Amino acid sequence: MSTTPEPPPSHVRAAFGARDAVPELIDGGPAWRCGDAAIRPAGNPAEATWVAKTLDALTVDDLRVARPLRSTDGRYVVGGWAATKYLAGRAEPRHDEVVSVAVRLHQATAGLPRPRFLDARNGLFARADRCAWDEEDVDLNPELGGRLFELLAAYRKPVTLKPQVVHGDLFGNVLFAGDAAPAIIDFTAYWRPAEWAAAVVVVDALAWGGADPGILRRWAHLAEWPQALLRATLFRLAVHAMHARSSTRSLAGLEQVAAQVISLL
Repeated sequence: MSTTPEPPPSHVRAAFGARDAVPELIDGGPAWRCGDAAIRPAGNPAEATWVAKTLDALTVDDLRVARPLRSTDGRYVVGGWAATKYLAGRAEPRHDEVVSVAVRLHQATAGLPRPRFLDARNGLFARADRCAWDEEDVDLNPELGGRLFELLAAYRKPVTLKPQVVHGDLFGNVLFAGDAAPAIIDFTAYWRPAEWAAAVVVVDALAWGGADPGILRRWAHLAEWPQALLRATLFRLAVHAMHARSSTRSLAGLEQVAAQVISLL
């Protein structure tokens, strides 16, 4: 059985002005390039509409933003699909630049109200997020990160960081194209401090992107940085401990990150 995602059907492509375009999977999916449009699944219409409206109004210095496309009848979501203007670029191991994107992006989103759809989230990532912030108890597989989570959780201290709308999954989702400004093509919303979102980028870059350990200290000027890093590490550990495709082998990167973060606490 093929694992290739199904492309957007013809009526969806037509609705977004790409009737005759041949769908081309972008970097393994789930988005498809259809001419000048990038069309992706929109599992939660309320969230997809929020993302579209947010990206449409967002202006950030030195950042390209994928502007949403409306359908021929004015909708952002058609048949479970949403579309943005296609932006050229690929994810690259320019880790400090991605952290810089996080900082600039979240300065621009600081005044956004809390999205209502967050209250209904109960998937793996939402539960892992709440677990990391000690807002929910979750049974974590001890062999896949649960034991290490318990060890690190003991280092949590209260923080005074202010929650706001942040993009919580920027690693691997910032696109680069030569000397052009970096680009974002989506927005995975969380209601957490901006420092936490930057820390998630750093944790991901260290665990899976081959970043040098110095990245931990290069961003140490961010407020309450050790605790932001701790909660970002706990978040990724909780995700790993609950994810069906995790293994003890894939945990190795997070184990190395945990040791480095503990040294800063």
